[in-house]
This record gives sequence, structure tokens and C-alpha cells, in this order.
Amino acid sequence: MYLHPKRFGMACAAAAGTFYLGCVLLMAVAGPVTLTLFFNGLFHGIDLRPILVEHVGFWMTLTGWINTVILSWLFGALVAVVYNFGHRPNHENS
Repeated sequence: MYLHPKRFGMACAAAAGTFYLGCVLLMAVAGPVTLTLFFNGLFHGIDLRPILVEHVGFWMTLTGWINTVILSWLFGALVAVVYNFGHRPNHENS
């Protein structure tokens, strides 16, 4: 099986971008206490209150989303290239 690096990168970027927007929506809707409980549970009880920022501006949110999408695309494309390198068509699979 061959993975197309551009397509696999796009799939990773779309998934990460959607997840990021879900986090943005959660932060916009939930209060600080709910956010603290949710993220502490998500990270196995690690206290995230010292690093939790309650008021994040639009431009910081947009920049974070763009960075997440770009890095996820690069990661997905790299995974596909490495996968394809190990599964060349001239190798016979058992």
C-alpha cells in the first residue's frame, strides 16, 4: 500500500485543525473552573492552572490554528514518506 504524502498530510492537518477549533469552542463556552477540571482530567490530573490563559485574543487564536495546521501537515507528509520508504513496490510482502 502506498500513502500519498500530500493527501495524508492534508488528512492530518484537517484532523488537527478541527480538534483545535473544538478546543477554541470549549474555551469560549466553558468557564475557568470547568476548563480546569476538563483539562486536568484530560492530562491525568496534572494541574494546568498556572499555564491556563483565560483570555486569548482572536489573532493569537488564528496564529495558533495556522501553526497547528501547518505542523500537522508536515508531520503527516513526513510519516507518509517514511512509511513509503519502508514499503517500496519492489519488495515482496509476505
